[in-house]
Amino acid sequence: MPELPDIVVYIEALAQRIVGKRLNIVRIIAPSLLRTATPPLGESEGKRVIQIRRLGKRICIGLEDDRWLVLHLMIAGRLHWKPLGAKLARPRGLAAFDFENGTLLWTEAGSQKRASLHFVQGKAGLQALDPGGVEIFGSDLEGFAKALQAENHTLKRALTDPRIFSGIGNAYSDEVLFQAQLSPMQLTQKMTPEQTARLFAATHATLQEWIDRLRSETGDKFPEKVTAFHDEMAVHGKYKEKCRRCGNVIQRIRYGSSEANYCPFCQTDNKLLADRSLSRLLKEDWPKTPEAMETHIERRKRS
Repeated sequence: MPELPDIVVYIEALAQRIVGKRLNIVRIIAPSLLRTATPPLGESEGKRVIQIRRLGKRICIGLEDDRWLVLHLMIAGRLHWKPLGAKLARPRGLAAFDFENGTLLWTEAGSQKRASLHFVQGKAGLQALDPGGVEIFGSDLEGFAKALQAENHTLKRALTDPRIFSGIGNAYSDEVLFQAQLSPMQLTQKMTPEQTARLFAATHATLQEWIDRLRSETGDKFPEKVTAFHDEMAVHGKYKEKCRRCGNVIQRIRYGSSEANYCPFCQTDNKLLADRSLSRLLKEDWPKTPEAMETHIERRKRS
């Protein structure tokens, strides 16, 4: 799923192309995409783009008369800038926005169509879509700590909950926690002040690093290779690869449809976190350390 750094770069690329331009036609071929009926989507046509902003992981295109097109890309949604009138094809095509100078295509890979489009009026319409999470770059340490410890969650859950923090998802939360050298399963209300300050600094640094990196990679082009997996990432998507900091093996735990990637040597005092499904299967045989895991694997190979 595109997260805060990806959305920032999308918005900057869109601003260069469509702010001040007129939206001529909106073409939708995925019936489930549009989630609002009032005001009618047709009222967006013929209006100029006044501004673009981010709302969590949503892209908000502000039009004349305080109307807003709010795009939520979800996991597999992507945007593409094409010449005016570009064709929109199934099965990936969702919608096309024909501006006076080009067409913004919206696609979504996979069979589960989760992306959504809202067309809303004014500040109240936007607020209704805002989960309410703290904006990292608009918060100080005190505000960050207050949001983090309001309820007792794991760090992984807290960082990825849009009601707590805005714009952070599965990929960048892994990178933040690696930078902070904290366990994804650390409970928020058991954090020390020093750990909280370290997490705050790591969150800022990691998100800014990736905004700068993606800006540099994109340049004046439109971002076409938006992905949750980058070779330069430290732990996300690096399961079984060597940790760049200590040289040991990156591990992961899975829960539901998500996973957390981490280095046990750097983040969990050389302890393996219990993967819910595997630990339930292995019960008391669940290895407690990476070395024990290697021994367990070797035994299974010999048996």
